[in-house]
Amino acid sequence: MTRNLVLGGALTALFLAAALLSYVWTPHDTEAMQIANRLQPPSAAHWLGTDHFGRDILSMIMVGARTSIAVALVAVGIGMGAGVPLGLAAAARHGGWLDEAIMRMNDLVFAFPSLVIAILITAILGPGATNAIIAIGIFNIPVFARLSRGAALSLWKREFILAARVAGKTAPRISAEHILPNIANLLIVQGTIQFSLGILAEAGLSYVGLGAQPPIPSWGRMLADAQTMVALAPHVAIMPGLAIVLMVLGLNLLGDGLRDRLDPRLRVVRA
Repeated sequence: MTRNLVLGGALTALFLAAALLSYVWTPHDTEAMQIANRLQPPSAAHWLGTDHFGRDILSMIMVGARTSIAVALVAVGIGMGAGVPLGLAAAARHGGWLDEAIMRMNDLVFAFPSLVIAILITAILGPGATNAIIAIGIFNIPVFARLSRGAALSLWKREFILAARVAGKTAPRISAEHILPNIANLLIVQGTIQFSLGILAEAGLSYVGLGAQPPIPSWGRMLADAQTMVALAPHVAIMPGLAIVLMVLGLNLLGDGLRDRLDPRLRVVRA
């Protein structure tokens, strides 16, 4: 529905704007600790209050949005950049050894929960935003590989693909020139969904101490620091939690709206 597209786009744009703005301006310095102002409720000076170190929560959320979006965006790029070619190659060699090898590797990755794999990889490589990107990106690869393979298989028997094969085009060229443009809408929608899952995964890794490390603000780290102060100052946990919820909600609504807009089978015919 158009409503989902507009609302999802507005929420996503709001956090993207906050992340970009944080590069040049934040209401307060995120590294400045003011113990005298610790755990202050929302006020004119600090719109979302302060944390246990007296840091401005709004500023922390703005910079944390930058961290979460960067990690999720690069991780989705890794998954799409590696997964789509693998899926197209598997579809082009359907039933062959390459198809079988790619699908069995996908099954192996899907056999374990994504967050468990991410925790395992970051525990081996060490905590940090870069390793979080690698961990989340690795799980995204089979997601895009399976999606692109399934979508491509339905096209390989179509008449225009048969015509391209008769014209002497190779399988890689057909995949690039004919298959990929026809499944781009599916990949875009799936990309928004994986983007939201990447936000959650980054927050989860930071929550357990395996994501972005201090002094870099992170929504998951903010929740972890606030868990012992919920009764004393609930806003310290509510604000970053609400940021995660709104960001993920916005991306999911955006994905639903794009699916309805790009997939002709789901469009509502109005009289």
